[in-house]
Parts: sequence; C-alpha cells; structure tokens
Amino acid sequence: MRIARVVGSAVSTIKVDSLRGSKLLVVREASVTDELEGKPFVAVDGIGAGEGELVLISEGSAGRHTEYTADAPVDAVIMAILDSLEVGGQTTFRKS
Repeated sequence: MRIARVVGSAVSTIKVDSLRGSKLLVVREASVTDELEGKPFVAVDGIGAGEGELVLISEGSAGRHTEYTADAPVDAVIMAILDSLEVGGQTTFRKS
C-alpha cells in the first residue's frame, strides 16, 4: 500500500462495463510528513474519498481483490481515508 493525497478527479462517460458507476480520482503519492511526491495517477475510489484527503492506495493485482473492484481492470484502488499518521512515536499527520 502507498500513502497518497487526492488532488483531483477524472471523468469518463465511456468505459468498460465493470467500471460503470466507479468514481475515478487523481492522486499523488505522499510522504509520511504529507509532502507530495512523484507524478499524479488515477485510482478507483472504493470508499467515497474526496479532494484533499490523505488516503491509502492498493496497487496491482491487490487492487482487484476488493468487493468493489473484483474482476475489474484496475491497477490502483483507494482503500482507506487516513485519520492520522504516527512515525517514530510522533504524529506526522492528523485529519482536521
């Protein structure tokens, strides 16, 4: 899993049947101190995340092992919205 921040959305009216009704969000990987890293990519939202939220992403074949994404051509799925992060005994992120 990777930590990422939702930075936008992607809208597609024409897509494969297994993705109909799926919300597609643009995310960027984030460090444990909430610094954005790397290039943006699209993930299927399985939990109702919104722009600006810090989330956990599952990728590759693991991204297809949820009830929401089973047998769908998904490479990345948002699996959780983070409330806080603690690293080395210090809180590095807390949802406000």
